[in-house]
Amino acid sequence: MNGPAEEATAKLPAPPTEANHDEAPPAPRGREQRLQSAGEVRILILDDDVAVCDIIQQALAEHAFLVDVVSNPVEIEAQLAGRKDRPYHLIILDYVIPGVPSESIFGWVQQYQPEASIIVVTGYPSIDSALNCLRARTYDYLTKPFEINHLADVVLRCLESKGLLRLSEDALREALGDVIREKRKALGLTLKELAQRTEVSLGYLSQIELGKNSASIETLYRISLGLGIKLADLFLAVQQRF
Repeated sequence: MNGPAEEATAKLPAPPTEANHDEAPPAPRGREQRLQSAGEVRILILDDDVAVCDIIQQALAEHAFLVDVVSNPVEIEAQLAGRKDRPYHLIILDYVIPGVPSESIFGWVQQYQPEASIIVVTGYPSIDSALNCLRARTYDYLTKPFEINHLADVVLRCLESKGLLRLSEDALREALGDVIREKRKALGLTLKELAQRTEVSLGYLSQIELGKNSASIETLYRISLGLGIKLADLFLAVQQRF
């Protein structure tokens, strides 16, 4: 029969080991889950096909963007001119809109919305239209039919390049943890060995690698020294993942 001391000892959890800490990393998330708006994002869709407008709106529905739609060609110039006080960040337009030459639309955008990026969608791709879009400095040129996910990804990349979207705090932690883990394993170091090199506790280091805990600049500096790289290179590796 066990005494009280033995019973208490039997109920204690096992001490942490390398296996307990070196858990599998979280599953990678899509771009739309990693990014968040840095402020109000305003988008205009110009297409005479109402069904296409609906599809594009669905592609952007997961985000809190302000999306205006114009399907009537005679309203296009007025819409562009009427929003000079709150200009659009992005305009998604059909290259072929009956009754309105594409050159006119590009001219109106340049006149009324000069800071807006342009993504062109067209059901009639041609070398001439592609060259015209290049001259108009469009961000991308997509042909119909297009995949909703692909369009959404192009839109997010465009907005991210303009500084309107940024990595969420969770995504940044996860990316930093992934980079640290990859560089540690490339050196053939166990988590325990890196903890000894950096004098960062094993549990804390594990949480950082798993993206579950934020690290101070001092801690990241010690980790980078333990990995034999500069702190700037650590952040550069995170940036290159996106």
